[in-house]
Amino acid sequence: MYSSHLYRGENSPAGFSIGDAVLTPKSSNNLAAATSSALHLQFGALSHGSMATLEMVASAVPALDVAAAAAGRMTFSRGQVENWGDSTMVVSSTRTDTSTDVEIEDRNKTLGSGQQGATACADSSAVSKGKNGEQKSLRRLAQNREAAKKSRLRKKAYVQQLESSRLKLIQLEQVLQRARQQGVLLANGFTSDHSYSIGGNAALVFDMEYARWLEDHQRQINELRSALNSQANNEDLRLLVESVMSHYNEVFRLKSIGTKSDVFHILSGMWTTPAERCFMWLGGFRSSELLKIVVTHLEPLTDQQLMGICNLQHSSQQAEDALSQGMEALQQSLTETLASASLVPADGPDNVSNYMGQMTMAMSKLSTLENFIRQADLLRQQTLQQMHRILTAPQAARALLTISDYFSRLRALSSLWLARPRD
Repeated sequence: MYSSHLYRGENSPAGFSIGDAVLTPKSSNNLAAATSSALHLQFGALSHGSMATLEMVASAVPALDVAAAAAGRMTFSRGQVENWGDSTMVVSSTRTDTSTDVEIEDRNKTLGSGQQGATACADSSAVSKGKNGEQKSLRRLAQNREAAKKSRLRKKAYVQQLESSRLKLIQLEQVLQRARQQGVLLANGFTSDHSYSIGGNAALVFDMEYARWLEDHQRQINELRSALNSQANNEDLRLLVESVMSHYNEVFRLKSIGTKSDVFHILSGMWTTPAERCFMWLGGFRSSELLKIVVTHLEPLTDQQLMGICNLQHSSQQAEDALSQGMEALQQSLTETLASASLVPADGPDNVSNYMGQMTMAMSKLSTLENFIRQADLLRQQTLQQMHRILTAPQAARALLTISDYFSRLRALSSLWLARPRD
């Protein structure tokens, strides 16, 4: 607020006072004129020193103008008027309101330009963020399209692989069906007209049939194990044991047909796992060795049962030894037959006829090899049947489970061996 100050010059007439002078907002524009008139009327005869003082007061007017512009318009009352004797005269300027308005307008322009600049920066930042977000969205869309393309390609390759496998399976089924129609898998074996009609497919057919038999065998063994663990009655166990025994008869029948088709395939055991082939004898297991394994899981046995198992094991061992000796004799004879053909002079007149005669003899001896394998399978089949007669139903069930578990472990051992890490 403005405050009016009384000024009393050193040479002013006694009794003069301007205390009643009041500055109001309405008269702020005429402050300089009113002050000048009052000074002219009251201080007409001022001395040189008083004029200097007046000039100092006039020089302070611009500062007052600035203060008045900052403080705004104010009204002075008589109670607010102070003694001007201790201060200088305040002279107003006609430029106060104008300069104040200009300064306010400049500040508004500055603030406006600042706000516009801030708004422009904010808009630029928003546009930049929008562009970045759009670029990220485009990248994600491109990545999604690429992933979807790869997924479609993988799916297409998988479908093609399935289709190829389906076609191969259909072909195998057709081969199997033709083989059955030709009598390959019938109980009476191959006919003379169809013995070599399917060629290399005979071993494949046998492998498929054996795999199917092994799957059914495992299912029956699981049922037998469940019944034994649940302590089923002897009659139920007996039926399950007879079912497993009948299933063993089926595999012996399949092997007989496979032997007539490809004796070397059965003899080498290529239809089994490598670990099983390690313990194979004439296209199968040794009956005497299996009886040794089974006896340890059948205790307690009666004396009669123990005697029967021992006799069965002894007779099986003798039959195996006889077959082994016959097999060795066959191999020796076959070796001599093939070796004698090389003694014929290459340029002799009877070279072709002698050679064909030796090959005919070798072929006849290979038919004897088929008989050895059939006799070995017959020994295995009879050993299982005789063991079944000696044991009770629960004992026979445990014996069959023991045999099945033994061969299952051999197959598992083969899988582990083939999957072992290699340095």
